[in-house]
Amino acid sequence: MARPLTLLLVRHGQSEWNAAGLLQGQTPHVPLTELGHSQAAAAARELRGLRPGALISSDLRRAVQTAEHCAHATGLAVTLAPALREQGYGALEGRPSRELWDVVDWTDPHWAADGGESLAELHGRVEAYLKGLCAEPPAAVVALVTHGDTIRAVQAVACGLGPDAMPAVTPPNGSVTRLEIDL
Repeated sequence: MARPLTLLLVRHGQSEWNAAGLLQGQTPHVPLTELGHSQAAAAARELRGLRPGALISSDLRRAVQTAEHCAHATGLAVTLAPALREQGYGALEGRPSRELWDVVDWTDPHWAADGGESLAELHGRVEAYLKGLCAEPPAAVVALVTHGDTIRAVQAVACGLGPDAMPAVTPPNGSVTRLEIDL
């Protein structure tokens, strides 16, 4: 029987848009704040102790900057994976999050903003990526630097849950979540 793959899910540090309360989605250029760099450095130190054998990151700037801290701490090269991007919110990206509570249907996994993707689409993207990763893992322990909704999708896929049963709680910025997966 194949051994489960250990994933270390690193949520990027605080970004300028996190601090400003703006919905980021797949907006590519948003950098980390000073606090975000400190969170990323702390996550990198934690990661070093967990000894991943591979480091893969979303290609969005806030994740890449976090992954650079992780690479420095672990000595691993960063591989970029667009499949690890945050859920796309299309036309809503850049808007204040507090204004969107009455706009977004958070209960419908098939709802999507204009030009965005639904939770079901995010879940499908993440599931396909994880199946490929499990089929040909680059190491027994893999660090994935990614985003809050993407981490929730990974957790759901690992537990065999669909997009309608994704965890409600998003891990905090700069956190490391250990997960074993066997798809």
